[in-house]
Amino acid sequence: MLHNILLVVHLLVAIGVVALVLIQHGKGADAGAAFGGGASSTVFGSEGSGSFLTRATGVLATIFFITSLSLAYISTQKVNPTSIVDTVTEQKSDVPAAIETKPAKSTSDVPVSD
Repeated sequence: MLHNILLVVHLLVAIGVVALVLIQHGKGADAGAAFGGGASSTVFGSEGSGSFLTRATGVLATIFFITSLSLAYISTQKVNPTSIVDTVTEQKSDVPAAIETKPAKSTSDVPVSD
């Protein structure tokens, strides 16, 4: 149960990191913004979205690493697997020994060499 929850959180964080990285501008975009890029009209203020997106990416990356390590730790924990073969063997040992019967002689027309 915990493994499934961590896996879903891990996938959502991974998608979030990818989305935030794709939204961010590269370092070369700052020079273009100086020549009328319109940075003062952004939702995040005149400073632009750089610091907010950078912090959000850092937080999501940290969560991504924590969930990665948690999933790795959980997957290495040994769980006693229940095998069908082991279950059948245990059930056979509880049943009294069966009476051995010899197979009946065949009544077919095919000769059998002994």
